[in-house]
Amino acid sequence: MLDEVPKTMDPRVLVGTETADDAGVYRLDAHTALVQTVDFFTPVVDDPFTFGQIAAANSLSDVYAMGGRPITALNIVGFPFCTLPGGVLAQILAGGQSKAAEAGVAIIGGHTIQDKEPKYGLAVTGLISPEAIYTNTKAEVGDYLVLTKAIGTGVVATAEKAGMASARALAEAVANMIMLNRYAAEVMCSVGCHSCTDITGFGLIGHTYEMAAGSKVAVRLYAGEVPLIAEAADYASLGLVPGGAYANRDALEEYVAWGKNIPQEIRDLFYDPQTSGGLLIAVPPEKVDKLLVRLQEKGTAAAVIGQVEPRGAKHIFVVEGKRK
Repeated sequence: MLDEVPKTMDPRVLVGTETADDAGVYRLDAHTALVQTVDFFTPVVDDPFTFGQIAAANSLSDVYAMGGRPITALNIVGFPFCTLPGGVLAQILAGGQSKAAEAGVAIIGGHTIQDKEPKYGLAVTGLISPEAIYTNTKAEVGDYLVLTKAIGTGVVATAEKAGMASARALAEAVANMIMLNRYAAEVMCSVGCHSCTDITGFGLIGHTYEMAAGSKVAVRLYAGEVPLIAEAADYASLGLVPGGAYANRDALEEYVAWGKNIPQEIRDLFYDPQTSGGLLIAVPPEKVDKLLVRLQEKGTAAAVIGQVEPRGAKHIFVVEGKRK
């Protein structure tokens, strides 16, 4: 559809809609650019304060994935005022405010509409150096791929809706979703990496594909290295898989070569749409150990899940087991 929309020709737009990047970047001067993004969605948990936290962390993530520093945000709200009390919205906004405060971001306003279902998110503005922009198109052959959060939030949320998620699995999924990518991004920028994206609605496969296609490379993923949220594989094996995972599979399957012994539940988890997922960082081999050590010091349990290879018959090769 965007092919039918005239492109912005302003030379100050450094990152726009031409690529599948996480946020837009607009140059102000030789040393400073704005990085901007917007995201909002319906609740993924029952508690309104927690929902607000998750939505805010998710909205801020795109700025972090670009290597930027968010500074201001605007609330975006759809709310059924006729069927839910205003106190629910107050709790959602308070949850978002708590994450904004942790990020050092000032929420300076917003916009609310009447809607049949609650929706919440942020429009975020940040700052970035034009010479230090992380895009998802700069991965280089030989780079290792580091993932900073476990996957499986969509499957666990589906299990929770069915009344089948354990307290342990739900707590781990929520902890993942409310964790800011700020700390991982700060480490990434200090170490110096090549490329980055965050794992959200298109799942691990979708966002890895965008990096591989944009960088004109292929990616080998090691199925045994990808961290999973507790019990997510069990729920996926029971068919507790969100519809978005099947949509991702239908759109992306032609770009993926699967090892023949990879179970279906693992394939489903790789397509599982994530909410406020981790960063996927392409890092040179000589810097990967430093990156992992510094991420662990920040309390981020990162894992090396793959490596960048020359472009092949497919964009992504998923192999069994762990890397050698």
